[in-house]
Amino acid sequence: FRFKDSLAEDLRRADLVISHAGAGSCLEALEKGKPLVVVINEKLMNNHQLELAKQLHSDGHVICCNCSTLVETLQTMDLTALKPFPPGQPEKFALFLDKVVGFQ
Repeated sequence: FRFKDSLAEDLRRADLVISHAGAGSCLEALEKGKPLVVVINEKLMNNHQLELAKQLHSDGHVICCNCSTLVETLQTMDLTALKPFPPGQPEKFALFLDKVVGFQ
């Protein structure tokens, strides 16, 4: 599909997610605990997706490939090697922000 209001139900039912390396897409799949293959679009200028994908890959949370290596990646990937993505801790950020602006 090209556009959908919400992917929540699709993500809930998925055994594997294949996505571009956009931050929102990656974090949504990882927060749901789904194994994730990110496909980098190498034609983007100032490719921020590449930086995120490489970091998530080096941290062991995703499998990373490009369009030309996707089939081979799917055939040879080892999903058991992926590490769970740690849950966010917004309260730590809130405490830090309070300290920075002088509320603490």
